[in-house]
Amino acid sequence: MSDALDASPYDALLLLSFGGPEGPDDVVPFLENVTRGRGIPKERLKEVGQHYFLFGGVSPINDQNRALLDALRKDFAEHGLDLPVYWGNRNWAPYLTDTLREMTADGHRRILVLATSAYASYSGCRQYRENLADSLAALEAEGLEPPKIDKLRHYFNHEGFVDPMTDGVLQALADLPEDVRAGAHIAFSTHSIPTASADTSGPVEAHGEGGAYVEQHLEVAQLIAGAVRERTGADHPWQLVYQSRSGAPHIPWLEPDICDHLEERHAAGVPAVVIAPIGFVSDHMEVLYDLDTEARAKAEELGLPMRRSATVGDDPRFAAAVRDLVLERASVERGEEVTPCALGALGASHNLCPAGCCPARAPRAAAAGADSPYA
Repeated sequence: MSDALDASPYDALLLLSFGGPEGPDDVVPFLENVTRGRGIPKERLKEVGQHYFLFGGVSPINDQNRALLDALRKDFAEHGLDLPVYWGNRNWAPYLTDTLREMTADGHRRILVLATSAYASYSGCRQYRENLADSLAALEAEGLEPPKIDKLRHYFNHEGFVDPMTDGVLQALADLPEDVRAGAHIAFSTHSIPTASADTSGPVEAHGEGGAYVEQHLEVAQLIAGAVRERTGADHPWQLVYQSRSGAPHIPWLEPDICDHLEERHAAGVPAVVIAPIGFVSDHMEVLYDLDTEARAKAEELGLPMRRSATVGDDPRFAAAVRDLVLERASVERGEEVTPCALGALGASHNLCPAGCCPARAPRAAAAGADSPYA
């Protein structure tokens, strides 16, 4: 790539994430932010918050974002990429609007956004774009000139995202007792979403059963399973499964649930299971509770040996992937020819979300897309 360390026209990178409580007193206010507009009573939020209270009311996601922030800054500095990195959250401090206000005050006019979600979906992409539009509107209402914002493409099939997860699966397999290792089943896990949302994920041409959301996860699972086969000689059976369902019982969500899957695999006679949380960038609460707590308890109840592989987190290869994505997008903006890094058959995702991509139930303005009011 020519001008390999030239990020122009961009002058800053924003790490955009979900946020999480950092103490018991934060839990209910945090959940109120997450569920705002849904009319959920505070008592119900206290019940939902029990997952957080089990861990002292602290979600690990903020510390993990701090670690990723440090990894990105270190990688950029070591490779001579002069691009400041900021951090803002959807639902907890540091809030997105506050961070964008700070970036604007610091003089940044062309901002790239890295969302901590690798796949196409409403909640993993468009909702972040809606949050960006809301924050830009807030700055405009304060009399500030909002910066121009672009979002990095989905990175689910970038080698810097896939390779660390492959190593995690290999380590989890190696940690199993030798007598059950060869026959171990791999359960590739991601967040369940309503089937209606999955079916309309990605660009319009990708809509259909499961949409881009399921297709992209299956691609990653196949890439990892293939790499494990090449490196071990063992062809482990695998399946894409889901976790963390939170919707009303009458609304169809993606299945099978991870705990149901463990029961089914145990009944089928598999000797062991590795759970690989490919849908998550880091070990946040839904990994710690739904996998390390609930799924582990289910496996122990069944007497089924189980290991959970690591997420990408602040792996240096992921930080290097982000640098690559920044330079790739900058080159595209400068009109240069680029060969993007993308493993597998799906190829590199779009740089600009097209109209109709991952639509909301009710139309809302969304930044960093073809339909953005902030072009």
